[in-house]
Amino acid sequence: MNYNKKLFIPVPPEKGSFPLDHEGECKELMLKYMKCLHQGENTNSQCRQAAKDYLECRMDRQLMAREEWSKLGYGDMEAEPSKK
Repeated sequence: MNYNKKLFIPVPPEKGSFPLDHEGECKELMLKYMKCLHQGENTNSQCRQAAKDYLECRMDRQLMAREEWSKLGYGDMEAEPSKK
C-alpha cells in the first residue's frame, strides 16, 4: 500500500448537469457548429454565431437552464439577431 497517494474526491460541475438531446431537437445546429469548427481548423472564434444559435436552441427547449448571454461569453453579441 502506498499511503502517500492523495484521495481523489469528485466534485459536481458548477452549473450542474443538463439533459442530453435524445430527440435530436438541436442536432442540425450542433452539426452546423461542428462543420464550422472543422472548416475553420477548430478555431472557435469563427463559429461564435453557430455556437450561440445552438445554445439558444438548447435553452428554448429546456435542455439547459436559460442564462444571460454575457454569462456564457456572448455579451458582445447580445444585440445581434441570430441567423438560423
